[in-house]
Amino acid sequence: MVNGLTYTRKTTTVEATRQLASTLAPYLQPGDVILLSGDLGAGKTHFVQGLAEALDIHAPITSPTFNILLAYEAGRLPLYHMDLYRLEDESQLEDIGFYEILESGGVSCVEWADKFPDALPYDYLEIVVTVDSEGERHFRIHSVGSRSRQLLCVWSNDSKARLSKR
Repeated sequence: MVNGLTYTRKTTTVEATRQLASTLAPYLQPGDVILLSGDLGAGKTHFVQGLAEALDIHAPITSPTFNILLAYEAGRLPLYHMDLYRLEDESQLEDIGFYEILESGGVSCVEWADKFPDALPYDYLEIVVTVDSEGERHFRIHSVGSRSRQLLCVWSNDSKARLSKR
């Protein structure tokens, strides 16, 4: 995780997690990639729900664990929500159109992408969610690449995001 910015934020409710994501949405551009990692139930899908709502996507956002890919194209930007948890081998990424989706001109949110580190794009925003013993979510947000660094810079300057530099 060298050569990037890192910020943190803690949330205590599902609503706060969604609100955090909603503050990122205005700065997203076609082609942005967000990688989400964390244990089952950490809040990754809640984050994507907040992002989708702020992108004016009105469809119900559910976890794509069994579908692997859910596409929402009726918003300010298309949103592609992928969950790689059930994939066993990197070669399966070709089967789901992973690389094409990343380059499709929408925003890609990928859960469990850390399973396949060699397949990661050159530029992405990495969000790691951990849950402490009191149920608080801790977000570590790191930029990898110049576009994601720029994205994290403008997002961190948004007072509503309340990100803290690490």
